[in-house]
Amino acid sequence: MNYQTLDVKNRASGEYVKLTLYLLDDSPDIQVHLRPMVIVCPGGGYGMTSDREAEIIAMQFCAMGYHAAVLRYSVAPAVFPTALLELGKSVLEIRRHAGEWNVHPEQITVCGFSAGGHMAASYCTFWGEPWVAEALGAQKEELRPNAMILCYPVITAGEFAHVGSIQNLLGKDFPEKRDSMSLEKLVNADVPRAFLWHTFEDNAVPVQNSLMYAAALAQAHIPTELHVFEKGEHGLSLANRMTNNVNVPASVWVGLVHTWMEGWTA
Repeated sequence: MNYQTLDVKNRASGEYVKLTLYLLDDSPDIQVHLRPMVIVCPGGGYGMTSDREAEIIAMQFCAMGYHAAVLRYSVAPAVFPTALLELGKSVLEIRRHAGEWNVHPEQITVCGFSAGGHMAASYCTFWGEPWVAEALGAQKEELRPNAMILCYPVITAGEFAHVGSIQNLLGKDFPEKRDSMSLEKLVNADVPRAFLWHTFEDNAVPVQNSLMYAAALAQAHIPTELHVFEKGEHGLSLANRMTNNVNVPASVWVGLVHTWMEGWTA
């Protein structure tokens, strides 16, 4: 495995920001030479990035035969769009080095947990805006995400919002700009295919976040797979003892997302 750390900061970024790459070695004994890449964005309410949703998640994707990366993005007091541009730079650097790193350039997926899911979905909403390409010195198509995986994501800033996440994201602009962060209202033709999972019992980020977003994606004819599990609190990660949780049925999400990935990357 080729292990690298990239600087994806912008002028407003925290000093801790970095992208850690886990690149599988190419081998003449294996017929697959260009592999999908999954960029993992941990949760943490835009106040931190959780270790439970970082490297251990990336290793699941590596075990599937994919490359993976973990983005430690800017959190409060940094505000929108600081973290979004860090994710954009991550996509840009991976696509520009796709040949060198044996990454399939049209199979770059962003994966986010909780507030990291909001960040991933935000990027998948706004990536095509001219201001993003201008800020990153890129051409629009270099920034395109090919898919997103959203795990108990923060989506709405409305009735079912995780208010603390949106407050951290917007800072003093929260009252004025809150509605602009309700992603279920912003789905457009540039949003890529999606895989979502959530639990009915989530009392921190209500399941309505995923339900409303899946409905909006369906309305826009964006290919979407949604799984809602009855049992399980918020922040399950792998939903097993390896991530501080008792085993719950939601642990099957890893196998389900693998099947979904194979359905469009094979």
